[in-house]
Amino acid sequence: MKDVSFVDCLFVGLAMASFIVATEVRPDCPKLCVCEIRPWFSPRSVYMEAQTVDCNDLGLFTIPEKLPVGTQVLLLQTNNVAKIDKALEYLTNVTEIDLSQNNLSSICDVQLGNLPQLLSLHMEENWIRELPDQCLSEVPNLQELYMNHNLISSISPLAFQGLSNLVRLHINSNKLKVIKREWFEPMSNLEILMIGENPVLSIEDMNFKPLGNLRSLVLTRMNLSQLPDDALAGLDNLESISFYDNTFPEVPHTALRSVKNLKFLDLNKNPIARIQRGDFVDMFHLKELGINSMPDLVSIDSFALNNLPELTKIEATNNPKLSYIHPKAFYKLPRLETLMLNSNALSALHRITVESLPNLREVSMHSNPIRCDCVVRWMNMNKTNIRFMEPDSLYCVEPPEYEGQHVRQVHFREMMEICLPLISPESMPGHVKARNGSSVSLHCRAFAEPEPEIYWITPTGTRVLPNTVSEKFYMHPEGTFDIYDITENEAGLYTCVAHNLVGADLKSVSVEVNGFFPQPANGSLTVEVKLVEINSILISWNAAPGIFAPNIKWYTVSDASPTTAFTTRVPSDIQIYNLTHLTPSTQYKVCVDIRGIHFNRDTKCVSVTTKGLKLAANDTEKWDAAVIAVFGVFLAVISVACLLIYVSLRNAYLYGDIRRYDSKSLLTPVEASVTHSSFFTKLCALGKGLPSGVEVKATVINVSDNAF
Repeated sequence: MKDVSFVDCLFVGLAMASFIVATEVRPDCPKLCVCEIRPWFSPRSVYMEAQTVDCNDLGLFTIPEKLPVGTQVLLLQTNNVAKIDKALEYLTNVTEIDLSQNNLSSICDVQLGNLPQLLSLHMEENWIRELPDQCLSEVPNLQELYMNHNLISSISPLAFQGLSNLVRLHINSNKLKVIKREWFEPMSNLEILMIGENPVLSIEDMNFKPLGNLRSLVLTRMNLSQLPDDALAGLDNLESISFYDNTFPEVPHTALRSVKNLKFLDLNKNPIARIQRGDFVDMFHLKELGINSMPDLVSIDSFALNNLPELTKIEATNNPKLSYIHPKAFYKLPRLETLMLNSNALSALHRITVESLPNLREVSMHSNPIRCDCVVRWMNMNKTNIRFMEPDSLYCVEPPEYEGQHVRQVHFREMMEICLPLISPESMPGHVKARNGSSVSLHCRAFAEPEPEIYWITPTGTRVLPNTVSEKFYMHPEGTFDIYDITENEAGLYTCVAHNLVGADLKSVSVEVNGFFPQPANGSLTVEVKLVEINSILISWNAAPGIFAPNIKWYTVSDASPTTAFTTRVPSDIQIYNLTHLTPSTQYKVCVDIRGIHFNRDTKCVSVTTKGLKLAANDTEKWDAAVIAVFGVFLAVISVACLLIYVSLRNAYLYGDIRRYDSKSLLTPVEASVTHSSFFTKLCALGKGLPSGVEVKATVINVSDNAF
């Protein structure tokens, strides 16, 4: 115990001595600066305790004349230094210099001298405008160079000559408009390149090919809208890439496929509208995918993520229009554990989607407008071990009877096994403006059980089915409707219809071209009664194109019956409707209501009375009598036809038999009876319960040759 106490005291004493030495005021420490031993990590993440001189935020215009010879880390951040004309070669052990947030305008004004031990150099937030050839050749062992937030618009081809040991280069937030391959040729060992937030016009093929050892590439906020197929060629060791906050309208899947060892992909905050089939396929080492905060993302289509054997996490959150994930969107993802889908516009997550992910452990679905019906019924059936993150924030929004309830508190038996389609209002805008000659994509998605089928109706009333190809239109199987080379002729109202065996849902969007939208003629609506029966009324109507889906309303007007009103909505290409389950001998008022794009309405009504039972019975009796009469005439015609056929066959048979005898001989009645005793002719007889044929025995008497 005494030995242990002595050892403890020894360590405490040494620690206190080290602290005193580290914090004591050094005689060679510049005035106002702090000189002490501080923890420090090398660019390779090696920990050490380094002698640090901290002269940050002192308003210095020049570097102190004399610094401690043993200085390892020199901090001169947030001062007014505009030039370093006195070399620091006497600092033979210095490993890091921080000159950030000063007034340096040219790297040529930074004369550091030969510093063979310098590993990290920080010059962020200065006024440097260019990097000339061999501007950093005096620090050949430099491993980290930070030049973010300067005004660099020009980099000479040999600017980084001699920096073969550089592993990290940060030149974010400058004024670069091009990226040149020759910049990177001296830096074959570079592992991290951050070049985002530069107004680069485009990235060329093979731009990064010399960087064979690069592991992380950051291309954020560069206004990139496309990526050439070979832009990432040669990056055989690249593991992470970020395209955060660019303007990609679709996933640059061809370029990404060339990065064979990619593990982390950040596509957050891009205006991608659809994650399409094959966008992420055969990326064998991808582990995490980020598709968050996409303002235009509507859907993740079937087989969008396919054969990603090492993918463990998908983040698709805070996408205000993401309303649909196809049941088969995720295919062959055997290791996926975490699926983050919170804060979107999803009304459901299909059971098939979850069942296709055998290793799924947790799902985040909170802060979505969940529709508690048949599609999410599986969530409450206790047949899965999946953990829902933040379940207290998972609420039902529809139907009205469940609004505000926790999804997990609605018993699955209270939900139907099949349900109507529901088109998400977030997936389709109400109005779209287009320029002449441009292309427009309208997205329509719907959840239902059974899975709904979708078609579109054009302003002319034409129904466009999936995979229909024309010069102007194409409809994708998932429901996206493309309009090519649009003109004023294509302006108008387009309606999406989603239907299954339970029913249908529809939603319309108006497309305006160069400010033009066709207006339907006023008073063009006409309603006509086509057929009246005991329990039904068939009506039709004609209306000008370019209207929203008509509303049909009918109700009783008889004093004897209580007023009962019904309303339905039909697709805009439908102009006939059968009202069923009506009451006999009852007067109904039927109204057709249509609405134009500018909310102008046109309504027409007709009054009609269903047939009574007595009248219907009389009509039935008359109909039965007419049917019997027609049937009798039909039997008579058949009988006459059969008789004529019989006579014709008999004459033909006798003619052929008599020709075998002498032309002058007569056939006696006896001979005729004997010879033709076995002659029979079959006559057809029509009638229920009768045989198919009746055999009739016929004898020929007094027939001579001239009878033929």
